[in-house]
Amino acid sequence: MNFVELCLKGDVLEEEIDRFVEDWHEGRQGADMQLHEYLGMKWEEYQLWSTTPSVLPFVLTAHKYGTSLKDQLDQDKFAIAARARSVAEATKVEAWLRSVGKI
Repeated sequence: MNFVELCLKGDVLEEEIDRFVEDWHEGRQGADMQLHEYLGMKWEEYQLWSTTPSVLPFVLTAHKYGTSLKDQLDQDKFAIAARARSVAEATKVEAWLRSVGKI
């Protein structure tokens, strides 16, 4: 199982994603996969998460309900800003939402 599946199942916490990334980089797990595949993310999800880690709950929710990350972000724009660790991070998410035509 990948990180997203294990997280949704309740076997790992969101905070454990760094361990999964480290295991992949060290070659302990997922050597035959791209990192985003090993984590269980679509490329678009991984791209945004890698620059804005606070979107991870939205990635997980999208997988849980079978929706897109765009849909999850569109539904809760204010929560995204509240989760941002800085104004710069919130600005990055806003720019991404604009680039994909969500705002």
